[in-house]
Amino acid sequence: MLAGPHHVDSSELREGIFNLHTRRLGSVAEIIVKRLANLQWSRDLTHDLYDPERRERVEVKFSRVLKKSTLSVSEATVLESIGSATSEQRMVRFAEWEACRFDCNIQQVKRQEFDVLYYGLFFADAVVVFRIRSNEIGPDIYYSDLQHRGNIGEGQFHVNNDTLAVHLARYLYRKLTYEELLRLLSPRS
Repeated sequence: MLAGPHHVDSSELREGIFNLHTRRLGSVAEIIVKRLANLQWSRDLTHDLYDPERRERVEVKFSRVLKKSTLSVSEATVLESIGSATSEQRMVRFAEWEACRFDCNIQQVKRQEFDVLYYGLFFADAVVVFRIRSNEIGPDIYYSDLQHRGNIGEGQFHVNNDTLAVHLARYLYRKLTYEELLRLLSPRS
């Protein structure tokens, strides 16, 4: 359990991040990017942050990197499936990404609502942050604008062991250890 802000260590930080519900994880990711890139909170609800220097709307999307489960859920395997679902057993270390099957879905991407997208991956030992302009989001990163039936102007792309190399080569912004992340998120004097 996380203690007060001065008592959290980097392993507790990582464990807490991997246990956050989706909306809370998104809020944490927004704070990370806000501090990393020296941005401001958005002026409206169509995007997350704002870059006053460049006058750009900024969106933030992050995902946890977890090994794909090899066990299908069925009546016979339900308890085993639940037991094998703990984050600790499924976390992927950054150096092992090519050898592990994982799939991080960056979804609800509305390119017309932002100028820059910061997207990131929480690995077991690192946080990898990417930066891409909205007009660069396309076939090169396997973007699909067919996320949901009838959804117009909204799409998704997957970052996985087959596509991560493209993201690392073209869009890498920062790679942080959890110790560095802890310093970034610690209260400022």
